Amino acid sequence: MTELVVENLTFQVRGARLVDRASYALRPGELVVLLGPNGAGKSSLIRTSLGLQTPTSGRVTLGAEDVVSLNPMQRAQRVSYLPQIRPMAWPNHVRDVVALGRFSHGAAPGRLKPRDAEAVDRAIKASDLAHLADRPTDTLSGGELARVHCARAFAAEAPLLIADEPTAALDPRHQFRVMDMIQAYVAKGRGALIVLHDVRLAARYASRLIWMKNGQIIADGPPVETLTAQRLEEVYGVKAKVDNGRVELESAL
Repeated sequence: MTELVVENLTFQVRGARLVDRASYALRPGELVVLLGPNGAGKSSLIRTSLGLQTPTSGRVTLGAEDVVSLNPMQRAQRVSYLPQIRPMAWPNHVRDVVALGRFSHGAAPGRLKPRDAEAVDRAIKASDLAHLADRPTDTLSGGELARVHCARAFAAEAPLLIADEPTAALDPRHQFRVMDMIQAYVAKGRGALIVLHDVRLAARYASRLIWMKNGQIIADGPPVETLTAQRLEEVYGVKAKVDNGRVELESAL
Protein backbone atom coordinates (compact mmCIF):
# COMPACT_ATOMS: atom_id res chain seq x y z
CA MET A 1 0.00 0.00 0.00
CA THR A 2 1.38 3.41 -1.02
CA GLU A 3 1.12 5.98 1.75
CA LEU A 4 2.63 9.38 2.38
CA VAL A 5 4.09 9.76 5.88
CA VAL A 6 5.34 13.15 7.09
CA GLU A 7 7.36 13.31 10.30
CA ASN A 8 8.36 16.51 12.13
CA LEU A 9 8.59 18.47 8.88
CA THR A 10 9.97 22.01 9.06
CA PHE A 11 10.42 24.40 6.15
CA GLN A 12 12.12 27.73 6.72
CA VAL A 13 12.91 30.57 4.30
CA ARG A 14 15.13 33.52 5.27
CA GLY A 15 14.37 33.04 8.94
CA ALA A 16 10.61 32.65 8.44
CA ARG A 17 9.33 29.25 9.54
CA LEU A 18 6.52 28.48 7.09
CA VAL A 19 6.04 24.89 8.29
CA ASP A 20 6.82 24.04 11.89
CA ARG A 21 7.36 20.41 12.95
CA ALA A 22 4.33 19.07 11.05
CA SER A 23 3.44 15.37 11.10
CA TYR A 24 0.61 13.60 9.30
CA ALA A 25 -0.10 10.64 7.01
CA LEU A 26 -2.17 10.10 3.88
CA ARG A 27 -3.35 6.61 2.99
CA PRO A 28 -5.56 5.07 0.31
CA GLY A 29 -9.23 5.13 1.26
CA GLU A 30 -9.05 8.56 2.91
CA LEU A 31 -10.35 11.93 1.73
CA VAL A 32 -8.43 14.36 3.91
CA VAL A 33 -9.08 18.11 3.82
CA LEU A 34 -6.40 20.57 4.90
CA LEU A 35 -7.88 23.70 6.47
CA GLY A 36 -6.41 26.96 7.70
CA PRO A 37 -6.41 30.71 7.04
CA ASN A 38 -4.40 32.41 4.33
CA GLY A 39 -0.72 32.28 5.24
CA ALA A 40 -1.11 29.28 7.55
CA GLY A 41 1.46 27.28 5.56
CA LYS A 42 -0.87 24.88 3.74
CA SER A 43 0.71 25.17 0.28
CA SER A 44 4.21 25.10 1.76
CA LEU A 45 3.33 21.95 3.69
CA ILE A 46 2.11 20.02 0.66
CA ARG A 47 4.90 21.22 -1.63
CA THR A 48 7.53 20.22 0.92
CA SER A 49 5.71 16.93 1.53
CA LEU A 50 6.02 16.20 -2.19
CA GLY A 51 9.74 16.98 -2.33
CA LEU A 52 9.17 20.10 -4.44
CA GLN A 53 10.88 22.13 -1.71
CA THR A 54 13.79 20.94 0.39
CA PRO A 55 12.78 20.68 4.06
CA THR A 56 14.84 22.39 6.72
CA SER A 57 14.36 19.32 8.89
CA GLY A 58 12.12 16.29 9.21
CA ARG A 59 11.42 13.34 6.94
CA VAL A 60 8.84 12.38 4.33
CA THR A 61 8.38 8.88 2.94
CA LEU A 62 6.25 8.00 -0.06
CA GLY A 63 5.66 4.30 -0.41
CA ALA A 64 8.28 3.68 2.32
CA GLU A 65 10.99 5.54 0.34
CA ASP A 66 12.39 8.95 1.20
CA VAL A 67 10.55 11.39 -1.07
CA VAL A 68 13.73 13.37 -1.87
CA SER A 69 15.36 10.20 -3.24
CA LEU A 70 12.65 9.77 -5.89
CA ASN A 71 12.92 11.38 -9.30
CA PRO A 72 9.93 13.42 -10.59
CA MET A 73 8.49 10.57 -12.66
CA GLN A 74 8.70 8.13 -9.74
CA ARG A 75 6.91 10.61 -7.48
CA ALA A 76 4.25 11.32 -10.10
CA GLN A 77 3.47 7.61 -10.44
CA ARG A 78 2.75 7.42 -6.71
CA VAL A 79 1.04 10.74 -6.07
CA SER A 80 -0.70 13.00 -8.56
CA TYR A 81 -0.40 16.71 -7.75
CA LEU A 82 -2.82 19.45 -8.74
CA PRO A 83 -1.21 22.80 -7.80
CA GLN A 84 -3.04 25.95 -6.82
CA ILE A 85 -1.85 27.82 -9.92
CA ARG A 86 -2.53 25.88 -13.12
CA PRO A 87 -1.42 28.00 -16.10
CA MET A 88 -2.17 26.91 -19.64
CA ALA A 89 0.73 27.78 -21.95
CA TRP A 90 -1.52 27.51 -25.01
CA PRO A 91 -5.13 26.43 -25.71
CA ASN A 92 -4.70 22.72 -26.35
CA HIS A 93 -7.68 20.46 -26.84
CA VAL A 94 -9.17 18.90 -23.74
CA ARG A 95 -8.05 15.37 -24.58
CA ASP A 96 -4.44 16.51 -25.08
CA VAL A 97 -4.41 18.31 -21.72
CA VAL A 98 -5.79 15.25 -19.94
CA ALA A 99 -3.16 13.10 -21.69
CA LEU A 100 -0.45 15.12 -19.94
CA GLY A 101 -1.40 13.12 -16.86
CA ARG A 102 0.24 10.10 -18.47
CA PHE A 103 3.63 11.83 -18.75
CA SER A 104 4.86 10.00 -15.65
CA HIS A 105 4.28 6.74 -17.53
CA GLY A 106 6.44 7.86 -20.45
CA ALA A 107 3.52 8.91 -22.66
CA ALA A 108 3.06 12.11 -24.65
CA PRO A 109 -0.03 13.57 -26.36
CA GLY A 110 -0.40 12.19 -29.85
CA ARG A 111 1.78 9.15 -29.07
CA LEU A 112 -0.29 7.28 -26.51
CA LYS A 113 -0.01 3.55 -26.12
CA PRO A 114 -3.31 1.68 -25.82
CA ARG A 115 -3.10 1.50 -22.01
CA ASP A 116 -2.42 5.25 -21.82
CA ALA A 117 -5.29 6.08 -24.17
CA GLU A 118 -7.58 3.90 -22.05
CA ALA A 119 -6.50 5.73 -18.87
CA VAL A 120 -7.18 9.08 -20.55
CA ASP A 121 -10.62 7.89 -21.67
CA ARG A 122 -11.42 6.73 -18.13
CA ALA A 123 -10.38 10.10 -16.68
CA ILE A 124 -12.43 11.99 -19.27
CA LYS A 125 -15.48 9.85 -18.54
CA ALA A 126 -15.06 10.16 -14.76
CA SER A 127 -14.87 13.94 -15.12
CA ASP A 128 -17.92 14.15 -17.44
CA LEU A 129 -15.87 15.66 -20.27
CA ALA A 130 -16.61 13.27 -23.15
CA HIS A 131 -18.72 15.89 -24.94
CA LEU A 132 -15.88 18.41 -24.59
CA ALA A 133 -12.92 16.17 -25.42
CA ASP A 134 -12.19 17.86 -28.76
CA ARG A 135 -12.79 21.43 -27.61
CA PRO A 136 -9.91 23.91 -27.16
CA THR A 137 -9.48 24.75 -23.49
CA ASP A 138 -9.81 28.50 -24.12
CA THR A 139 -13.48 27.94 -25.04
CA LEU A 140 -14.38 26.37 -21.67
CA SER A 141 -16.03 27.87 -18.62
CA GLY A 142 -14.21 28.04 -15.31
CA GLY A 143 -16.06 25.00 -14.01
CA GLU A 144 -15.32 22.99 -17.13
CA LEU A 145 -11.64 23.92 -17.01
CA ALA A 146 -11.45 22.87 -13.35
CA ARG A 147 -12.77 19.44 -14.35
CA VAL A 148 -10.14 19.23 -17.11
CA HIS A 149 -7.36 19.80 -14.58
CA CYS A 150 -8.85 17.16 -12.28
CA ALA A 151 -9.07 14.75 -15.20
CA ARG A 152 -5.40 15.33 -15.97
CA ALA A 153 -4.56 14.39 -12.37
CA PHE A 154 -6.88 11.36 -12.49
CA ALA A 155 -5.31 10.12 -15.74
CA ALA A 156 -2.08 9.28 -13.91
CA GLU A 157 -4.07 6.70 -11.93
CA ALA A 158 -1.70 7.21 -9.01
CA PRO A 159 -2.71 5.73 -5.66
CA LEU A 160 -2.65 9.19 -4.04
CA LEU A 161 -3.85 12.65 -5.09
CA ILE A 162 -2.94 16.02 -3.59
CA ALA A 163 -4.90 19.03 -4.82
CA ASP A 164 -4.38 22.63 -3.70
CA GLU A 165 -7.69 24.51 -3.78
CA PRO A 166 -9.30 22.62 -6.69
CA THR A 167 -12.63 24.42 -6.09
CA ALA A 168 -11.24 27.97 -5.94
CA ALA A 169 -13.34 30.57 -7.80
CA LEU A 170 -16.06 28.03 -8.65
CA ASP A 171 -19.77 28.49 -7.98
CA PRO A 172 -21.40 26.08 -5.49
CA ARG A 173 -22.68 23.70 -8.18
CA HIS A 174 -19.24 23.23 -9.70
CA GLN A 175 -17.63 22.97 -6.27
CA PHE A 176 -19.89 20.01 -5.56
CA ARG A 177 -19.13 18.45 -8.95
CA VAL A 178 -15.36 18.64 -8.40
CA MET A 179 -15.62 17.26 -4.87
CA ASP A 180 -17.95 14.47 -6.07
CA MET A 181 -15.29 13.51 -8.62
CA ILE A 182 -12.59 13.40 -5.95
CA GLN A 183 -14.84 11.41 -3.64
CA ALA A 184 -15.41 8.86 -6.43
CA TYR A 185 -11.63 8.70 -6.98
CA VAL A 186 -11.15 7.83 -3.30
CA ALA A 187 -13.97 5.27 -3.42
CA LYS A 188 -11.86 3.29 -5.90
CA GLY A 189 -9.30 2.62 -3.17
CA ARG A 190 -7.15 5.71 -3.60
CA GLY A 191 -6.37 8.53 -1.18
CA ALA A 192 -6.72 12.30 -1.53
CA LEU A 193 -5.48 15.34 0.39
CA ILE A 194 -7.37 18.49 -0.60
CA VAL A 195 -6.76 22.09 0.45
CA LEU A 196 -10.06 23.95 0.89
CA HIS A 197 -11.20 27.27 2.32
CA ASP A 198 -14.88 26.32 2.55
CA VAL A 199 -15.35 24.70 5.95
CA ARG A 200 -18.88 23.56 5.12
CA LEU A 201 -17.68 21.84 1.97
CA ALA A 202 -14.91 20.17 3.98
CA ALA A 203 -17.39 18.94 6.58
CA ARG A 204 -19.57 17.44 3.85
CA TYR A 205 -16.84 15.41 2.12
CA ALA A 206 -13.86 14.81 4.41
CA SER A 207 -13.21 11.60 6.28
CA ARG A 208 -10.50 13.52 8.16
CA LEU A 209 -9.63 17.17 8.74
CA ILE A 210 -6.14 18.58 9.26
CA TRP A 211 -6.14 22.08 10.78
CA MET A 212 -3.19 24.46 10.37
CA LYS A 213 -2.33 27.78 11.97
CA ASN A 214 0.97 29.68 11.90
CA GLY A 215 2.75 26.82 10.15
CA GLN A 216 1.71 24.20 12.70
CA ILE A 217 -0.80 21.37 12.56
CA ILE A 218 -2.99 21.98 15.57
CA ALA A 219 -5.56 19.21 15.04
CA ASP A 220 -5.98 16.09 12.91
CA GLY A 221 -9.03 13.85 13.05
CA PRO A 222 -12.58 13.16 11.85
CA PRO A 223 -14.91 16.16 11.40
CA VAL A 224 -17.12 15.00 14.27
CA GLU A 225 -14.13 15.33 16.61
CA THR A 226 -12.23 18.33 15.27
CA LEU A 227 -14.88 20.62 13.75
CA THR A 228 -16.07 22.75 16.66
CA ALA A 229 -17.08 26.34 17.23
CA GLN A 230 -14.03 26.78 19.46
CA ARG A 231 -11.68 25.56 16.73
CA LEU A 232 -13.22 27.84 14.10
CA GLU A 233 -12.70 30.73 16.50
CA GLU A 234 -9.12 29.67 17.19
CA VAL A 235 -8.13 29.06 13.56
CA TYR A 236 -10.18 31.60 11.60
CA GLY A 237 -11.16 34.18 14.20
CA VAL A 238 -14.88 33.80 13.50
CA LYS A 239 -17.91 33.03 15.61
CA ALA A 240 -19.87 30.04 14.40
CA LYS A 241 -22.44 27.45 15.37
CA VAL A 242 -21.69 23.78 14.69
CA ASP A 243 -24.42 21.17 14.95
CA ASN A 244 -23.92 17.61 13.67
CA GLY A 245 -21.44 18.75 11.04
CA ARG A 246 -23.57 21.72 9.97
CA VAL A 247 -21.67 24.97 10.17
CA GLU A 248 -23.25 28.40 10.44
CA LEU A 249 -20.75 31.25 10.33
CA GLU A 250 -21.96 34.25 12.28
CA SER A 251 -19.36 37.01 12.42
CA ALA A 252 -15.68 37.89 12.62
CA LEU A 253 -14.22 38.48 16.06
